Amino acid sequence: METGISKTPAPGAPGTPSTSNINSESRSPTNSKGGAAQVREQKHRDQDARRSNQNAAAGRETRRGRGGHQGKKRNMGRTEWAKNKVDKRQRNEDEQAAKRQRVDQGKDELPIYATKFSDEVLAAEERRPKKKVAVLLGYAGTGYKGMQLTHDQKTIEGDLFQAFVAAGAISKANADDPKKSSFVRCARTDKGVHAAGNVISLKLIIEDEDIVQKINDNLTPQIRVWGYERTNNSFSAYQMVDSRIYEYLIPTHSFLPPHPSSFLGRNSEKWAEKKDDLEWYRKRQEEVLGYWEKVDEEMIKPILAEYDQEIRAILEKALWPKAQVPKNREDGDMQPSSSTAVEKEVEHQTSEPGPPQEVEIKDGDSQDQDLANNNGKPISTGGDSTEQPKPSRSRVLDEAMKRIRQAYIAAKRAYRIPTERLDRIQEALNLFVGTRNYHNYTIEKTFKDPSAKRVIKSFLVNRKPIIINGTEWLSMKVHGQSFMMHQIRKMVGMVALVVRCGCDPKRLIDSMGPERLSIPKAPSLGLLLERPVFESYNKRAKDALGKEIIDFDKYKDAMDKFKQEQIYERMYRDEGKENVFGNFFNHVDNFPTETFLFVTSGGIEATKTKAPVEGVGAVEEGGKKIENALLLDNDVDIGVVDEDSDADDAVRDNHGDEG
Repeated sequence: METGISKTPAPGAPGTPSTSNINSESRSPTNSKGGAAQVREQKHRDQDARRSNQNAAAGRETRRGRGGHQGKKRNMGRTEWAKNKVDKRQRNEDEQAAKRQRVDQGKDELPIYATKFSDEVLAAEERRPKKKVAVLLGYAGTGYKGMQLTHDQKTIEGDLFQAFVAAGAISKANADDPKKSSFVRCARTDKGVHAAGNVISLKLIIEDEDIVQKINDNLTPQIRVWGYERTNNSFSAYQMVDSRIYEYLIPTHSFLPPHPSSFLGRNSEKWAEKKDDLEWYRKRQEEVLGYWEKVDEEMIKPILAEYDQEIRAILEKALWPKAQVPKNREDGDMQPSSSTAVEKEVEHQTSEPGPPQEVEIKDGDSQDQDLANNNGKPISTGGDSTEQPKPSRSRVLDEAMKRIRQAYIAAKRAYRIPTERLDRIQEALNLFVGTRNYHNYTIEKTFKDPSAKRVIKSFLVNRKPIIINGTEWLSMKVHGQSFMMHQIRKMVGMVALVVRCGCDPKRLIDSMGPERLSIPKAPSLGLLLERPVFESYNKRAKDALGKEIIDFDKYKDAMDKFKQEQIYERMYRDEGKENVFGNFFNHVDNFPTETFLFVTSGGIEATKTKAPVEGVGAVEEGGKKIENALLLDNDVDIGVVDEDSDADDAVRDNHGDEG
């Protein structure tokens, strides 16, 4: 019976000539290379044909493409990758679970915040019910390696967890692992950063009415628990937070222009001339024009006048490397007897995160003659032989530089910011509002990374500065959905550079483009997490859950007192003692590469043009380096190459909040 189905043999089946066989049979014998060679070629063709037929019959999906290999796994498409990817938070939880398992098996040491009680103690402990709560707290971050738990570093959460255990709010059975209590933070903060208000969610034993007092009794005065609110069991402080409000305190002298003799000051003027922007550059600086010239004339030159010509020449060369020596000075007195400029080389790495950029200083060659004459004897003073010998030149230079530095610091602290300068600051801050790309304001992000886009709701400067211990301070508050590591500090650093260098504010928009820029991060000293905002949860808690809202206002008096005593006073004291902001901006101003020249009129082009580094900030006299009085500290962390030293072992949030 005919079925209409062709019974064509499968490829390679017996009795079916393969393509290679047909081709070989069709060739003329006259084209063969000889008997043996023809047999070998025919054999190879047959083997290839059999291999091809076997692959086709098996229906193998993998193919041998160019540059590939047999059996290579195909690449996933976007949809498949999105379905199978593991987010950072889940990956961190998996890693922590594996670490806990190793600890339980005795293969790893217990974290410094965890306590392992004996089986006898655990058996004797009374079992008490736990409730899901949101804990409201504040802390001063000085001396801590950030908020988040780390295996072997002192952190806010580490001390807090131990206090919960000591107060009986967490049972001894759960004292070895915060995850057993569903411990979740709302916002992480970096090393040294403070928080007036932050929230963590976890399960606590809250039967005792004075549990908050018991917890605080086991904490240092730097950390305070304000209270707690009962929540539903699914509440997560990390997932439920809508936005965060940060405050940054900064001395107003941070908005003074760079000294005209500094590297950044000289290049700001040069690029303004080169780009035909000199008139507008000076207009943007009109309220501070001549400030440093006046300081030099009224405060510095009187100090220099107290020293002899030789010492004065050394100091002037260190202070003003481009200054002209007065013509009436004799040739023999124009330069010190022996001094050379110190060469500075900067190893600038931007390809991947690493340690902060350092300035490597190489000592120049110099012959120290001190105060000796050609016979090696001290120079005679011309007075009585019983007269006390003069102090060595080295000591005189040290004393002079110390006096000059103090004079510059005093001049900065005496500065009072005018209204026009405040207007320029607010104009720059307004450009951050909205959804922007902040890949240049954090680490390990590219322009195309979707997570680099963040929403800023407001960024305002308080137009009423406060004066503390003779220094005028400004408060800036930023309200954003979420922040990345170092983002706020870099935002403040960028605004300060734009204003103080007389830069067009639109350079802020350029910094959010695809070009890679090294933006210095302002000191952590001034950063404070004001409070997180739970707007969506609070509406639901009140209307549907029958729970109290998460609100810091009920603790306002206690929080204000804590901020004043533990945070603000600490900031003011540290700045007064260590001149943190002064050293930071001095270092930026004298950083001898084109790294920060994007805030000049040259823009991004200036960062790609090699800038001359002549006469930058130091001379060497008698084997002793005499630094520019403006450059007070070579070890300031300006964040050219960012490091994550404060969170190496931390569980990083997916939205890694600013600290």
